[in-house]
Amino acid sequence: MKQADIFNNRRTGVLLHITSLPSGNLGADSYRFVDFLKQAGVTVWQMLPLGPTHDDGSPYQCLSAHAGNNKLLCVEYIKAQPWVHTEDLAGKKIYTIVANAYKQFTENASEDDWAAFKSFCERQAFWLEDYILYREIRNLNHAMPWYDWPVEYRDRDPGTLKTLSEQRADSLSIRRFEQFLFFQQWNNLKTYANQHQVKLFGDMPIFVAHDSADVWAAPELFTLDETGQAIKVTGVPPDYFSATGQRWGNPLYDWQAHIKEDFSWWVKRLTTQLELFDLIRIDHFRGFEACWEIPASCQTAIEGDWGKAPGEALFKKLLSVFGELPLVAEDLGIITAEVTALREQFAMPGMKILQFAFGGDADNPYLPHQHCRDSITYTGTHDNNTSLGWYQELDEPTRSHLHQYIGPSNEAMPWLLIRVALKSVSELAVIPMQDLLELGSEHRMNVPGTMEGNWQWQFDWGMVPEQCAEHLRQLNQTYGRIIHE
Repeated sequence: MKQADIFNNRRTGVLLHITSLPSGNLGADSYRFVDFLKQAGVTVWQMLPLGPTHDDGSPYQCLSAHAGNNKLLCVEYIKAQPWVHTEDLAGKKIYTIVANAYKQFTENASEDDWAAFKSFCERQAFWLEDYILYREIRNLNHAMPWYDWPVEYRDRDPGTLKTLSEQRADSLSIRRFEQFLFFQQWNNLKTYANQHQVKLFGDMPIFVAHDSADVWAAPELFTLDETGQAIKVTGVPPDYFSATGQRWGNPLYDWQAHIKEDFSWWVKRLTTQLELFDLIRIDHFRGFEACWEIPASCQTAIEGDWGKAPGEALFKKLLSVFGELPLVAEDLGIITAEVTALREQFAMPGMKILQFAFGGDADNPYLPHQHCRDSITYTGTHDNNTSLGWYQELDEPTRSHLHQYIGPSNEAMPWLLIRVALKSVSELAVIPMQDLLELGSEHRMNVPGTMEGNWQWQFDWGMVPEQCAEHLRQLNQTYGRIIHE
């Protein structure tokens, strides 16, 4: 099967989530970052999922698989809109700011502005209406998960929802408007990036959060009981890293129900993501071949079993709808021959992590001589230490193996590892921003298995070495990763 067109050239990407920009939003820093990438000869900007998060801030457990995180909105860009006639958008909470903006929109917007808002609401209605209801009811119930709401809300009683929609019409309109603003700001950034030859590379978790608009709106597509509680949940089995495995807690899909509806839920999900991104990484891809199913009553992942998933049928359906699948498979962890065959059948590149490459023998699949063109090489990911922090913590045998493999060099870490990534035959090489800034362990984004202090890292422009962009551009030129479009 033919790969997506984006893989027709050797490219370099930089991994940086929107929240890690100095402002943490879709404002001027996001455009300045595109300019930095352009200057460095980088044509891919990879980031994490964009959805509204729970209190822990994890972008991998979102309140919606479709909606944008309102905390990413740039208030300054809202103030610059022609329908804003005063600077009074006061409010500490983003909802209050958006509510003030919506009031001015209703008073001052042109016919074209209203037409754009109406068009957005109609095009996105397939998820937007459930989402705004879910957020409104969740707010009225003090952020309790939907399966703990009063039964008439939990079970989506039509009369109750109709009454709520009438009584809370203004608040629901504000929530629609919030998403309109998000997609408007996002589309402006995407247009700017694409005009500067930068592709946006997103991330789609395979599973969705139990407490999400998606599960509340379609509980029949998940392994839930009649009260909305999960019967089985997701995770990974015990391995070298954890004797009890990992219990993620997301509800599993009822795959027979998805097959019965011809995977329409997945078609809708990918429709939204392909509107946002040029390329999408599927987190935990192996779950489309088989996933670890844990009884919800179990507190660890020890007592799970592998349950088969209809990945081939699903991707055939998606291919028939979208024509090509610009997807990347996160194929880390326990990967069987069946998982690899599924990935290769649909021409999805896999991932090669250099931090996993050293300390073993020559058969390690992450060593550069084992790489193939249809792969993406990373120095590390958002779940890894920074490359400098990783190197500083290596034991002596692993460090010795790294230097023996690479050969004599006076180049310091992390640029030594960055060069190895760019040398790779992989069509795409991705470097976390922390590595370009030569930062240590205290700047990592996430420590898997921990609950505190993750997802908060931000850089500032003063951290960027003066010659960083030019140095990276020279390396991209040397290793054939400059795109001339």
